[in-house]
Amino acid sequence: MTLLADIHSLVGDKGLITGADAAARPADWLGRERCEAMAIVRPASTAELSRVMKLCHAARQPVVPAGGLTGLVHGAKAGPEELLISLERMRSIESIDPIGRTMTLQAGVPLQAVHEAAAEHGLIYGVDLGSRGSCTIGGNISTNAGGNTVIRYGMTRDNVLGLEAVLADGTIVSSMNTLLKNNAAYDLKQLFIGSEGTLGFVTRAVLKLHPAPASEATAIVAIDGFDNLTGFFAHVGRRLGGLVRSFEVMWNSYYQRIGVDSGRHQPPLPAGHDFYVIVEAAGNDPDADSALFTEVLGAAMEKSLAADAVIASSKSQHDAIWAIREDVEGQIKTFMPGVAFDVSLPIMRMQEYISGLQESLPSVCGATAMMAVFGHIGDSNLHIVIAPRPWSPEAKRRAEEMVYHPLLAIGGSVSAEHCIGLDKRQWLPLSRNAEELALMRQLKAALDPFGLLNRGKVL
Repeated sequence: MTLLADIHSLVGDKGLITGADAAARPADWLGRERCEAMAIVRPASTAELSRVMKLCHAARQPVVPAGGLTGLVHGAKAGPEELLISLERMRSIESIDPIGRTMTLQAGVPLQAVHEAAAEHGLIYGVDLGSRGSCTIGGNISTNAGGNTVIRYGMTRDNVLGLEAVLADGTIVSSMNTLLKNNAAYDLKQLFIGSEGTLGFVTRAVLKLHPAPASEATAIVAIDGFDNLTGFFAHVGRRLGGLVRSFEVMWNSYYQRIGVDSGRHQPPLPAGHDFYVIVEAAGNDPDADSALFTEVLGAAMEKSLAADAVIASSKSQHDAIWAIREDVEGQIKTFMPGVAFDVSLPIMRMQEYISGLQESLPSVCGATAMMAVFGHIGDSNLHIVIAPRPWSPEAKRRAEEMVYHPLLAIGGSVSAEHCIGLDKRQWLPLSRNAEELALMRQLKAALDPFGLLNRGKVL
């Protein structure tokens, strides 16, 4: 094929994978699907990708961007007529400014490498995900990834100062801003953050860093009753303020099956309580912060907001607590085949919403269907896993309707942090109105008039 030959002349042997070699590569992080793309292109620089895209634009060749393949909505799925563009060869951390607290890097750098590089300078990057070892910064930016520390540091959008992107026609838009304050007209980077590669390829970025805390404290807290849960959240917020880094909640449906019944963990607290909260604080005065953290939890117990609690006294205990929350393998073994949902809704509507799902579950998904709930709570995000029994595509569809439709009436979102991809495209109108969708289509048509970038995704 002439196009592939021309691309090969640009990127060389290392930059192009075809045939059986391409087909042998996984198409998702689970390795359950194989790559179906015509070929995989691996540019080594922004300039090289720009030249590739000029060729693709001239040939009207559709392309699909790929990061670490850790997404859950098939946002990087490529068909046999498409090229997969992987930035896995663009893994350079170009510079770190410890005074201005910024990091400049290529988009293929894994998130864990970002954390490790920042730590060498006494700094941290504010976004953290369970898939940190595999996901890439480019993928994080393209999906506006959230994670476990959003309550303190915000989403990826809040941690990117500048970026460089390649448009569908090969044009390079370089907006590598390093300033915290830059109000010079349109903030063009926001076009690409969260757009899932449908408007352009993010190739480089400037990340905002933060001073590393001198103290960290982690506890798992058992709570009975949703009123006590929200009361505990308010209590922690009032007493710890900006020290709070994470506030993760596991419903007993999750804690029982993953933390206890799976046999994969030594549960720090017995099952049977309504909720299990992982609360984490970080500050700059180890002695005072530790005393305050203990005092705050003790006060919650005295007020009967909390039923039981364990404070991690070592890194291994900290890791064991978080291992329950981040046990993706355990979720797969327990609930698959099933459907994983990522929704957002007002905190005060959560109990009503989950109770409605629990009531509907047997009639909609079968008498032996399973449901588990966990999430970030503090940033309004819930993860719900539903395993209809018996499993079928129609049962999956019924579960989706059951989960998504009630969100419309309570101002919720069908996607809190996992984006839209292919899987949630049909449900997007529940969260975005007609005028918003029309404007999105206008932006897509302006930047990608031939529909070459990640076609069929999002819109």
